[in-house]
Amino acid sequence: MGSIPSQPTKENKGLDVKSRPFFCLFDFTLHWRDTGLEKALSQRWLMATISERLDDRGLRIGWQVRIRKRGFPALTKTFRNKAEAQAWAKVTEAEMERGQWRDRTESEATTLVAALDRYAEEIAPRSKDGGFRVKGYIRQWKQRKIARLSLARVRSKDVADAIAEMETEGKSANTIRLHLAVISHLYSVAATEWGMEALANPVQAAKARKPKLPQGRDRRLVGDEKRRLLEACTHVNPELADIVILAIETAMRQGEILSMEWIRINWIDHTCYLPGELVKNETARIVPLSERAEEALQRQQRRGTSKDGQVWKYTSDGLRASYNKAVKRAGIEGLTFHDLRHEATSRFCEKGIPMMTVQAITGHKTTQMLKRYTHISGKTLVDAVRG
Repeated sequence: MGSIPSQPTKENKGLDVKSRPFFCLFDFTLHWRDTGLEKALSQRWLMATISERLDDRGLRIGWQVRIRKRGFPALTKTFRNKAEAQAWAKVTEAEMERGQWRDRTESEATTLVAALDRYAEEIAPRSKDGGFRVKGYIRQWKQRKIARLSLARVRSKDVADAIAEMETEGKSANTIRLHLAVISHLYSVAATEWGMEALANPVQAAKARKPKLPQGRDRRLVGDEKRRLLEACTHVNPELADIVILAIETAMRQGEILSMEWIRINWIDHTCYLPGELVKNETARIVPLSERAEEALQRQQRRGTSKDGQVWKYTSDGLRASYNKAVKRAGIEGLTFHDLRHEATSRFCEKGIPMMTVQAITGHKTTQMLKRYTHISGKTLVDAVRG
C-alpha cells in the first residue's frame, strides 16, 4: 500500500506544520484510490461470510451464510455442506451486483401445500363454477410428494415426476394438462399478486415433458345417422330433438344451449347472445341462427317453458341421460353430444365460410383449437378439386 509521507517533500515543502497533517491525509486518500484499495475494501464489504453451525455438543450440523450489502436486506441461510453454501453465496452476490436480485425469503418459507390452500381460498372462487373443479385438482396436488416442497425449491424435474405419477394413475393427457394449469397459474399469481417476484415457473420449465394432446375426435354423423338420431330423440322427448337440431345448426356447447334465455334471442337479427359468464372461455359472443335453428326454438316456444325465462326445461344430467337413451335406441355407437359441435363446425367449413368467421361463431379461442374440431368430409374434399 506504501507509506504516508511524513517528511517535507518537493510537493509539501514550505507548508507550515499545521498544514501538513491535512496534506498527509489528502495524500493518503489519493494513494488509496490510485492503488485500488477503495475498490478492494468495497468488495470485501460485499463478500459473504460462511461459518460453521454447531449443535449443543459442539458437533457441526451445517454451514451458515451471511450476506450484507448496502441497499439490500441482510441475508442468512444455512446449508448442509460448505459447497452448497459457497454456491448460493456466489449466485446471490452476482445477482446483487447485476441488480437482478429478488427477495426469495417468502417463497422459500412457503410450501406448495400452503400456497395451494391460499389459492383455493383467494383465486379459485373467481372461476365461473366458483372453483369447484379447480379445488378438486388442488385436493389431489396436496396429496403428492411435490406439495411438501417450498415454492422456491420446486424444480422442473419435480413437475416431470408428478406428470409421470399421473400417467401411471391412468390420467389422460388432457386431464394432466388441466392439473398442470393450476400449478402454473398459482406460480403466476404468486409472482404478480403475492409479492414473490423472483419465482420461476417450474411448469413452464418442464414444457418439453408435458403430455401431448391426442388428435381431436373425428366422429361425425355418417349415412342416415342424423335421421335415425332425430327420430329416436323425438320418441324420447320432442324437446330433446330440437336441442340436437340446435346443436347441429349452431355448434353451441351443451352448457350454452341449456343456459339460453328468451330475452337474449333476437328474432329480427336472427341471433342469440351468449354472455361471458355462461361461456366456457368466458368470452361473450353472438351466435347466428339458421332457419332450422329458429324453427326448433319456435316449436319450444309453443310448448311453453318455465317462468324463469329459460328456453329449455332440461337439466345437464337430465339431458345427458335422455341423449344416451336416444343414441342407444337409434343403434348409433360412439357419438357423444359434444360430437355434434364437431359436426356443426365441420359443416360451416364445408359451406365455404371463412375460418375467422367460423371461429367467431363457435367461440374457439385459437385457430389451432378450431382445427381440432374441424373434420372435412372426403366427399367435400373431392368436390373441391374436381368441381
